Amino acid sequence: MEPLTTAAIAIGTVVATKALEKTGEKVGEALWNKTGKFLVTLKKQSPHTVTAIEKAPEQPLDYGKAVVEVESAAKANPEVAEAAQDLAAAAKAEPNPKLAEILAMPNLEKLADKIGQVVMPGGTGNIENMSF
Repeated sequence: MEPLTTAAIAIGTVVATKALEKTGEKVGEALWNKTGKFLVTLKKQSPHTVTAIEKAPEQPLDYGKAVVEVESAAKANPEVAEAAQDLAAAAKAEPNPKLAEILAMPNLEKLADKIGQVVMPGGTGNIENMSF
Protein backbone atom coordinates (compact mmCIF):
# COMPACT_ATOMS: atom_id res chain seq x y z
CA MET A 1 0.00 0.00 0.00
CA GLU A 2 1.31 3.47 -0.87
CA PRO A 3 2.36 5.56 2.16
CA LEU A 4 -0.08 8.37 1.36
CA THR A 5 -2.94 5.90 0.95
CA THR A 6 -2.00 4.23 4.24
CA ALA A 7 -1.96 7.63 5.97
CA ALA A 8 -5.32 8.57 4.45
CA ILE A 9 -6.89 5.26 5.50
CA ALA A 10 -5.44 5.57 9.01
CA ILE A 11 -6.82 9.09 9.46
CA GLY A 12 -10.15 8.13 7.89
CA THR A 13 -10.38 5.15 10.22
CA VAL A 14 -9.82 7.27 13.32
CA VAL A 15 -12.45 9.80 12.26
CA ALA A 16 -14.91 7.09 11.16
CA THR A 17 -14.41 5.13 14.39
CA LYS A 18 -15.16 8.26 16.43
CA ALA A 19 -18.24 9.02 14.32
CA LEU A 20 -19.53 5.45 14.62
CA GLU A 21 -18.96 5.50 18.37
CA LYS A 22 -21.15 8.62 18.68
CA THR A 23 -23.99 6.83 16.90
CA GLY A 24 -23.73 3.82 19.19
CA GLU A 25 -22.05 1.61 16.60
CA LYS A 26 -19.30 -0.65 17.84
CA VAL A 27 -16.07 -1.59 16.15
CA GLY A 28 -14.02 -4.64 16.94
CA GLU A 29 -11.55 -4.68 19.79
CA ALA A 30 -8.60 -5.19 17.42
CA LEU A 31 -9.49 -2.06 15.45
CA TRP A 32 -10.13 -0.11 18.63
CA ASN A 33 -6.71 -1.11 20.00
CA LYS A 34 -4.90 -0.32 16.72
CA THR A 35 -6.60 3.09 16.60
CA GLY A 36 -5.40 3.88 20.11
CA LYS A 37 -1.88 2.67 19.39
CA PHE A 38 -1.71 4.74 16.21
CA LEU A 39 -2.79 7.90 18.03
CA VAL A 40 -0.38 7.35 20.95
CA THR A 41 2.52 6.64 18.59
CA LEU A 42 1.73 9.59 16.32
CA LYS A 43 1.30 11.91 19.29
CA LYS A 44 4.98 11.39 20.20
CA GLN A 45 6.01 12.57 16.73
CA SER A 46 3.27 15.06 15.85
CA PRO A 47 1.04 16.06 18.79
CA HIS A 48 -0.72 18.88 16.91
CA THR A 49 -1.80 16.46 14.19
CA VAL A 50 -3.31 14.10 16.75
CA THR A 51 -5.15 17.00 18.38
CA ALA A 52 -6.62 18.01 15.00
CA ILE A 53 -7.63 14.42 14.18
CA GLU A 54 -9.23 13.91 17.60
CA LYS A 55 -11.34 17.06 17.18
CA ALA A 56 -12.82 15.79 13.90
CA PRO A 57 -15.62 15.42 12.92
CA GLU A 58 -16.84 18.13 15.34
CA GLN A 59 -14.29 20.57 13.92
CA PRO A 60 -13.21 20.60 10.29
CA LEU A 61 -10.02 18.68 9.60
CA ASP A 62 -7.64 19.65 6.82
CA TYR A 63 -7.25 16.07 5.57
CA GLY A 64 -4.61 17.00 3.02
CA LYS A 65 -2.38 18.57 5.65
CA ALA A 66 -3.06 15.74 8.13
CA VAL A 67 -2.17 13.06 5.58
CA VAL A 68 1.06 14.82 4.65
CA GLU A 69 1.97 15.20 8.33
CA VAL A 70 1.23 11.53 9.07
CA GLU A 71 3.31 10.47 6.09
CA SER A 72 6.14 12.74 7.20
CA ALA A 73 5.97 11.33 10.75
CA ALA A 74 5.96 7.79 9.32
CA LYS A 75 9.06 8.51 7.24
CA ALA A 76 10.83 9.93 10.29
CA ASN A 77 9.76 7.19 12.70
CA PRO A 78 9.33 3.52 11.72
CA GLU A 79 7.07 3.01 14.75
CA VAL A 80 4.57 5.53 13.34
CA ALA A 81 4.77 3.85 9.93
CA GLU A 82 4.10 0.44 11.47
CA ALA A 83 1.19 1.76 13.57
CA ALA A 84 -0.39 3.37 10.48
CA GLN A 85 0.02 0.16 8.45
CA ASP A 86 -1.40 -1.94 11.30
CA LEU A 87 -4.38 0.39 11.63
CA ALA A 88 -5.05 0.37 7.87
CA ALA A 89 -4.90 -3.45 7.82
CA ALA A 90 -7.19 -3.72 10.87
CA ALA A 91 -9.65 -1.31 9.25
CA LYS A 92 -9.80 -3.39 6.09
CA ALA A 93 -10.41 -6.53 8.18
CA GLU A 94 -13.09 -4.90 10.36
CA PRO A 95 -16.48 -6.63 9.97
CA ASN A 96 -18.56 -3.49 10.74
CA PRO A 97 -20.34 -2.81 7.43
CA LYS A 98 -20.68 0.92 8.09
CA LEU A 99 -16.93 1.32 8.57
CA ALA A 100 -16.28 -0.76 5.47
CA GLU A 101 -18.69 1.48 3.56
CA ILE A 102 -16.87 4.63 4.72
CA LEU A 103 -13.45 3.24 3.86
CA ALA A 104 -14.59 1.85 0.51
CA MET A 105 -15.45 5.32 -0.67
CA PRO A 106 -13.09 6.35 -3.44
CA ASN A 107 -12.45 9.63 -1.65
CA LEU A 108 -9.60 8.28 0.51
CA GLU A 109 -7.61 6.99 -2.44
CA LYS A 110 -8.58 10.02 -4.50
CA LEU A 111 -7.36 12.25 -1.69
CA ALA A 112 -4.07 10.35 -1.43
CA ASP A 113 -3.56 10.61 -5.20
CA LYS A 114 -4.27 14.32 -5.20
CA ILE A 115 -1.93 14.93 -2.27
CA GLY A 116 0.74 12.89 -4.04
CA GLN A 117 0.41 15.11 -7.09
CA VAL A 118 0.88 18.17 -4.89
CA VAL A 119 3.84 17.02 -2.79
CA MET A 120 5.79 15.13 -5.44
CA PRO A 121 8.71 16.93 -7.08
CA GLY A 122 7.26 19.24 -9.70
CA GLY A 123 3.87 19.29 -7.98
CA THR A 124 1.93 22.44 -7.27
CA GLY A 125 3.01 22.55 -3.61
CA ASN A 126 -0.46 23.77 -2.64
CA ILE A 127 -2.72 21.53 -0.59
CA GLU A 128 -5.11 24.33 0.31
CA ASN A 129 -8.78 23.97 -0.58
CA MET A 130 -8.76 20.24 -1.21
CA SER A 131 -12.36 19.22 -0.82
CA PHE A 132 -13.93 15.80 -0.94
